Amino acid sequence: MENLPIYISIVFILTTFLTVGLFYRAANNSKITLAVLLLWLTVQTMVSLSGFYTITNNFPPRFILLVLPTLLFIIALFATAKGRQYIDSLDAGRLTLVHIVRIPVELVLLWLCIHKMVPQLMTFEGRNFDILSGLTAPVIFYFGFVKKQINKNLILLWNFLCIGLLFNIVINAVLSAPFPFQQFGFDQPDIAVLYFPFVWLPCCVVPLVLFSHLATIRQLLRKGV
Repeated sequence: MENLPIYISIVFILTTFLTVGLFYRAANNSKITLAVLLLWLTVQTMVSLSGFYTITNNFPPRFILLVLPTLLFIIALFATAKGRQYIDSLDAGRLTLVHIVRIPVELVLLWLCIHKMVPQLMTFEGRNFDILSGLTAPVIFYFGFVKKQINKNLILLWNFLCIGLLFNIVINAVLSAPFPFQQFGFDQPDIAVLYFPFVWLPCCVVPLVLFSHLATIRQLLRKGV
């Protein structure tokens, strides 16, 4: 990490804060939402700076503490009445704008690949086509939620397809990491996500992107557009 150009970390930190900021706006400027997200980022920053996640020979891997809490939290939101009330209060249009952060994320992954921190398969030069979600998000937002010229079914389809693209890169990333069950990227494992600030990708950016899709799908299925 010492030889990694500082601009890569700066761009990713700004991208994370952009993700949090866009979600904060979608949550109607909820100060509780913002406080929870910033607290979570702070906790994971302190843990990652201690080198905790760089120990990868454990089973289950310590990396699970980056992703499992957020997944359980999302499940809890959908499983409880107050959680569903919160989900339904979100602005679906602004949730769609959250996905533009997938553009700078893909650029960061490309730079990390160039500097031997992630395998090529995690970039848009390999198996990762998630940048398409970021490029099309403004189009879906404008024509679907501003002009209302795209019907509900097309917006739903877009959300499902983008979830598929997200799962594709997440699965490839996990299986490329230097864990006991590694399947890909043996010549260049995915090690960036074990260090600050890139731990923010699995612990915050990806969960917010996933949750934005799921919340939008729920709203579309219940209310339409």
